[in-house]
Amino acid sequence: MTTLRMRVYHITAFSWYMFVVKSLAAKAGEELPPGIFVYGGPWKYLTFLNVLLQMSFFGVAAVNDLQLGRKSESTLNRCKDLLFAVFAFPVGTFVVLFFWTIFAYDRELVYPATIDTFFPPWMNHAMHTFVLPFLFGEVLVQPHVYPQAKHALAVLGLVGFAYLSWIIWVYISAGIWVYPLLGHFSTAGLVGFFILNMSVVTLLYLLGDMLNRHVWSKDMHKMTTNSE
Repeated sequence: MTTLRMRVYHITAFSWYMFVVKSLAAKAGEELPPGIFVYGGPWKYLTFLNVLLQMSFFGVAAVNDLQLGRKSESTLNRCKDLLFAVFAFPVGTFVVLFFWTIFAYDRELVYPATIDTFFPPWMNHAMHTFVLPFLFGEVLVQPHVYPQAKHALAVLGLVGFAYLSWIIWVYISAGIWVYPLLGHFSTAGLVGFFILNMSVVTLLYLLGDMLNRHVWSKDMHKMTTNSE
């Protein structure tokens, strides 16, 4: 994709997420459904954190597009690739797959019907659907340099453990589970559930790496040859 089209894509994606975040912030003064922001506000929801993550990534990508010279050697470009490979793609894809899988089974376990009076349908899809086409569009826009899998997965595991600790802290402090689904598990069930989730995120990281190599194999070979 040409540099101009790439810039337009990144600016468009960043602007979209800015609009979504601004729309979410505008909801702050409205009457909330019971229990939605009891403790920790929106910061306990992976969906909200993911929206901020996606906005941050596309913001960094848009700024990186403005660089002159050999971008591939810049620190900003390396940070952009790391952000996409380790966080934006696997976490964003996981949010979409997890949400709609549970929603299809029983929406009350993840997105109770009472929330519909607070978040209009377009906002639900902005947080849980449109994330995926933006990510796959990014795969097609430009190649990304992936770190060694063991390092990337170690970081992913650390972040996953931190979020799990935050969820447990919310439960201990407020007596509520971030997602109603979690209240249906025993302690052993919760451990198994979180292990399953981290396994899925790991597979999604590997999927992103595979797609990146498949789409950009020729370009990456040229980059490697030129660097030698």
